[in-house]
Amino acid sequence: MKRNHRINAVAMLALAALVTGTGAGFAATTTPSATPSATPVATHAFDAAPATATATAPTRSFQGALPAPTGPYAAGEDVIHLTDASRPDPWVPSSGPRQLTVTMVYPAVPGTGTPAPYMTLAEAVGHIQRAKIPASSGITPQNVSSVTTHAFDGARPQHGKHPLVVLSPGFGDPRMVLTSLATELASQGYVVALVGDTNGDSGETLADGRTPPCAICDDPNLDMDTVTAGRALDVSFVIDQLTHGNTAWPLAHLIDKHEIGMAGHSIGGAAAAATMIADPRVRAGVNMDGKFYPVPVPGQINRPFLMLGETDTHVADGFDTTWGQTWAALGGYKKWLTVTGANHPSFTDVDLLEEQAGFPTPALDPERGIVITREYVTAFFDRTLKGIHSPLLDGPSPDNPEVLFQY
Repeated sequence: MKRNHRINAVAMLALAALVTGTGAGFAATTTPSATPSATPVATHAFDAAPATATATAPTRSFQGALPAPTGPYAAGEDVIHLTDASRPDPWVPSSGPRQLTVTMVYPAVPGTGTPAPYMTLAEAVGHIQRAKIPASSGITPQNVSSVTTHAFDGARPQHGKHPLVVLSPGFGDPRMVLTSLATELASQGYVVALVGDTNGDSGETLADGRTPPCAICDDPNLDMDTVTAGRALDVSFVIDQLTHGNTAWPLAHLIDKHEIGMAGHSIGGAAAAATMIADPRVRAGVNMDGKFYPVPVPGQINRPFLMLGETDTHVADGFDTTWGQTWAALGGYKKWLTVTGANHPSFTDVDLLEEQAGFPTPALDPERGIVITREYVTAFFDRTLKGIHSPLLDGPSPDNPEVLFQY
């Protein structure tokens, strides 16, 4: 199984604690992040939950809470449903045109709106089922869906136009595992689109109420280049819908269509690169701990790109050789940073939710992982989409000793 499969699935666990596609979850796996494996079946920490639960006695009533965003704005949230009538669903063609569920997170007026759920009950059921989480864990669809997000449904938007950042999760993971990053970006003045991979993760609730399970997670012959190409088509379609009027989203007028970036975790990070190759509107990209599928060639990406990953895997002589190849091919402003003590899900909500559920976590404190991810991704987009210089990207910082500048 390719690491991106395993990896991304793990995030689901924390969600459900939510595992499913990220590769380092509750019962942290030992497979190196860039080492391919025979089958792409997602391995999550929660997949090992029966044994882990006995050994660590997780809390019997899981109550998850993500850290509050730190910017001057609140985070408003809307969930929208889009249908691309121009192409069938790539994973289940018989289901008809490609349908996408997208969470829009935007700069909002504090004190407005109502608390947004982490996910629907049906999505939570899908996560728990795929992760094989036992009832004895205390993790239920109700408490997973009610994780505190610090996002607010129907919140009044801030005035003005804001850069758009698209977020893409790891393989098998639902879009929600990047909620902490999304709310932070919104609080700092970005509109964020969290794009789910319908039929390619544990479940996305569609406009008609269906929440289809993953159709490809257990496919041993799945080509990951095909996955990133499909996500690139999804993202370009979403950008089209959000930048041509406001029929797709009533608040689309908030978006500065000339300032668009994309970040992703694991295979979502690879998809950020694939999208930049296919769509010149995406001006800056971030890969968080993902192997590149495919590896860009010189001349394909001459726009800013940030590579942010765990130190054990993503150093020059690490397991994942695609980072070195990609670094050599990138032609624009670029940074290659690694985080000591991190594991694959450290760049998502997963580790923190797993800790709150009573499961083991990596050497890096889960909340530190979220803080580091938020600070460096925000600083990168501030520089590349807003033209705001941040000394955080100039070199090592005493406030963040875990972050190593590889180049």
